[in-house]
Amino acid sequence: MRLNTLAFVSGLFFSVGLGVSGMTQPARIVGFLDFFGRWDPTLAFVMGGALAVMIAANRLLGRLGRPIYGSAFPLPPPTRIDARLVAGAAIFGIGWGLGGLCPGPAIASLGAATLPSIVFVAAMAVGMVIHNAVFLPRLPARDAIAETATADR
Repeated sequence: MRLNTLAFVSGLFFSVGLGVSGMTQPARIVGFLDFFGRWDPTLAFVMGGALAVMIAANRLLGRLGRPIYGSAFPLPPPTRIDARLVAGAAIFGIGWGLGGLCPGPAIASLGAATLPSIVFVAAMAVGMVIHNAVFLPRLPARDAIAETATADR
């Protein structure tokens, strides 16, 4: 129950931060990507603030033996940069640039019930269903990936 409460409060804090910073407004994102027009640096400041918080959290993480609500820190396995990773990043970036939203801000903006956020989240959900139906069965099991990563270390 504590872990779920912590996850909810963290998500709520993140959503409020997205709203306060204006990151739920697609025009802000498109403005950031418009280098030769009316460039809006707001996203750069938000990313800088997030980076500062993560650097501080990472240093704190090094001092803790284990997490407060868990037995060990779940570290992702090392990954290689391959064609699938690059293609996925490109598709995400194109969607982000065209729509002006990424998953977190899109879900947070559902509270305002704007048509762009509803369409974006619906399209994202359809994409997830297609991915799970088409690509997920062909991916190696997560346990096999974790075992390979542990053996590589």
